[in-house]
Amino acid sequence: MESDNDSMTTLSSLLATSDGLPAGLRSLTDDQLQTVAEELRQDLIHSVSRSGGHFASSLGVAELTVALHATFNTPQDRLLWDVGHQGYIHKMVTGRSERMGSIRKKDGISGFLRRDESEYDAFGAGHAGTSISAAVGMALAFQRTYGSEEEGTQAPLPYVVPIIGDGSLTAGMAFEALNHAGTLNLKNFIVILNDNEMSISKNVGALSWFFSKTVTNQTSTAARRQFKEWHRQGYIPEFVYKALDRAEESAQSYFSEASTLFEAFGFRYIGPVDGHSMSELRTALSSAKRQEGPVVIHAKTVKGKGFDVAELDPLKWHAVKPFDPAGVTGVATKKGTTSSTVPTYTEVFSETLLDLCQRNSRIIGITAAMPTGTGLDLLQRELPSQYVDVGICEQHAVTFAAGLACEGYIPVCAIYSTFLQRGFDQVVHDVCIQNLPVIFALDRAGAVGNDGETHQGLFDISYLRSIPNITLLAPKDERELQEMLVATVALYQDGKGGPVAIRYPRGSGTGAKRYSPAEIAQVPPFAALRRAELLQRGQKLAFFTAGTTSAIATEVSSQLEKRFGFHPTHLNLRSVKPLDEEQVLAVAEHHDLLVSIEDHALMGGVGSALLELFSDHHLSTALLRFGAKDICTPHASQAEQYALHGYSADAVLQSVLPHVEESLERNPLPAQKKSA
Repeated sequence: MESDNDSMTTLSSLLATSDGLPAGLRSLTDDQLQTVAEELRQDLIHSVSRSGGHFASSLGVAELTVALHATFNTPQDRLLWDVGHQGYIHKMVTGRSERMGSIRKKDGISGFLRRDESEYDAFGAGHAGTSISAAVGMALAFQRTYGSEEEGTQAPLPYVVPIIGDGSLTAGMAFEALNHAGTLNLKNFIVILNDNEMSISKNVGALSWFFSKTVTNQTSTAARRQFKEWHRQGYIPEFVYKALDRAEESAQSYFSEASTLFEAFGFRYIGPVDGHSMSELRTALSSAKRQEGPVVIHAKTVKGKGFDVAELDPLKWHAVKPFDPAGVTGVATKKGTTSSTVPTYTEVFSETLLDLCQRNSRIIGITAAMPTGTGLDLLQRELPSQYVDVGICEQHAVTFAAGLACEGYIPVCAIYSTFLQRGFDQVVHDVCIQNLPVIFALDRAGAVGNDGETHQGLFDISYLRSIPNITLLAPKDERELQEMLVATVALYQDGKGGPVAIRYPRGSGTGAKRYSPAEIAQVPPFAALRRAELLQRGQKLAFFTAGTTSAIATEVSSQLEKRFGFHPTHLNLRSVKPLDEEQVLAVAEHHDLLVSIEDHALMGGVGSALLELFSDHHLSTALLRFGAKDICTPHASQAEQYALHGYSADAVLQSVLPHVEESLERNPLPAQKKSA
């Protein structure tokens, strides 16, 4: 008989090497698995405190992660973690424990799920609400590939298990997937609802869980299967069969309101269960595996579990910078704060919008479940009547804003560039075709750093520039961001204007002097801000920039002046769509070399817009374009991503130098001719 000491030695050895994981979990008792989960939680606290990363969500699923890998034959059975914030302990259990220190760093492992990183990552996940849809596709593929037992297939049908958070369940796509799944009568399909913050049911407790266990245990399941078979053979009349079926559903609904929702979609409902009790989780999972059709397990968990400050403030501890676990106060880890005294673009937007809302009650700030990330938490605190959070529903957010605009309100949709992609059809159909006055504040536009491929804001110019009626603006600094927001609101207040998108990056501003509330009236009119700004008049070479790449061009210009003694011209476009064609052409026609720099994909971006314009006017001057290459941008710092794509100041300078030298050799400056 194994002693307690022997058991703990086995567990420690298992966790220390991780070689036997996750298969080694399947021979352990529930008590041993509970110990494993707690040790993994402590390892996670230690790891993330050193590296930073997503934190509270993974702390809350330690037991659930261990229970899933202990119950299912992964990777043959598929676990799909929605979003990926929940996936850190999953990574530790599946052979990546020793690499956790590299998470979200250049050449390190991803902070999300990636199919090319591990065979255990069944589906890549960075945006919310995708897991059930992907899982339905996998489950249907398995049913077609493996056939059915009646057809004599020997290979067991794999289980497909999407794990979706209650926040992600607000995504319309999740409900579309549930609706589809319910029509397919999928076998071995188990949805885990990780309910860690937003309650979906009032009746959470022992009685409802007791009833779920009763109707899904082995005896009840076998009896139900036999009853169904008798009905199929004609021994049980239809009206009796339906009456008993409805009676069971009614009883289930009485004990747990959440079951009504999922039963309506055709799912057997189990729960709510304590998501931190290994025995309850294992019992629920075993019951789910016995069911013939699709199942939902409703697990109640605590976000930030096991780390007191994260439990008290899970939003603040959702993602963190490195910290000292022994002496945390939480102040230094607040999302969005920096060591710099220069405010972030998000903070400047947030404060300016609040000031505008205080002046005009018809301005409404809209977020899709990202109040802190977009800065709308300030509006939420100060003017809650002018703040709306629609949940993880970017499509709804856009069309909701369109409805507000129809009735004379001024909606400001604050949505990350990467997330507005999800509402593209609504931007086209519901806003732009109707030419409605909606402001899109595109936070995190451009390279976003260590969030990786799924979160890069490198495509918004491409996907918005082709849409009629929209104006797309890009401020070079935080003062210009203020100007664009204030001027657009003023335009709308005058009953003019169509949709406007303002794109600005992640991180601190440039330190430019901002408008005080008393100076807001001095902001230039909207028409002026659609005109390009000549930052420097020079010769030989002309820079065209949109947004914060203005600083890169300024640095390169300074280096060229030191080397060659001339000033390049620099035009800040400000409006990407429409371009200020008159000024752009005037500059382009009087320089030997043209250079565009953008924090955006080259394909379809600012450089592409300039090439189209030059082609239309038969201008043959060479244009060097700098921007993001046609690759999925891996996680790294923003500076490393600029260098990767070749639009850091040093990369631009090195690329431009041969062209400048050739131009000077061919056509020297007047002073050079004289000395020659």
